[in-house]
Amino acid sequence: MATRVRRKPDDAKRMILEAASKLLAAGGPAAVQVRAIAAEIGVSDAAVNHHFGTREQLLESLLRFGGAKLKAELHGVLGAWTDGPIDLAGLVRALSALYADGYAALALALHQSGWRDTGSGMLDEVVDRLHAHARQHCAATGRTPPSREAIQLTMAGLHQAVAMEPLFGGEFRRSVGLDADARDRMLDWWIETLRTTVAGSSEVCGSC
Repeated sequence: MATRVRRKPDDAKRMILEAASKLLAAGGPAAVQVRAIAAEIGVSDAAVNHHFGTREQLLESLLRFGGAKLKAELHGVLGAWTDGPIDLAGLVRALSALYADGYAALALALHQSGWRDTGSGMLDEVVDRLHAHARQHCAATGRTPPSREAIQLTMAGLHQAVAMEPLFGGEFRRSVGLDADARDRMLDWWIETLRTTVAGSSEVCGSC
């Protein structure tokens, strides 16, 4: 008889969420079923339900898990800026990659079921670092730095665009006559838009 492995609750929850994340990436929210997760990690259905209650609660936890994973990845991108130039392309692509792994469809499915995300500030660290870099760069070049709100607005627009891309990106591009191959060019456009915002204005501000 196989020896039953007893795990700490936090370790068990993380294992369940990691398995759920793989199923989400492979088949969307419909693939995230308690039985499939249990089979993936070799536990009973009851063990999964013990940690998360209902499937709805599991899906909500999975969405928060994705958000925490994104924050960690973005923190890593920002950390690399300490010893080198800021990598805006890496930042944009890290943000885009999470939603391509099924989290856009998961967020929409939960929203349609009545769930609402009341959290805020997931990208605060990104905004603060971009604003600090912009002020430092503009002080050295004589340009007028963007306001923090200008960076907030750009990041909010970028976040909305990449979140909706897996669901409706193709439809939006076809509405203006762009083909399917324009997806990468659109991401490049967002990188350049963010770069332009951070670069500031050539108008000299006497009070800056």
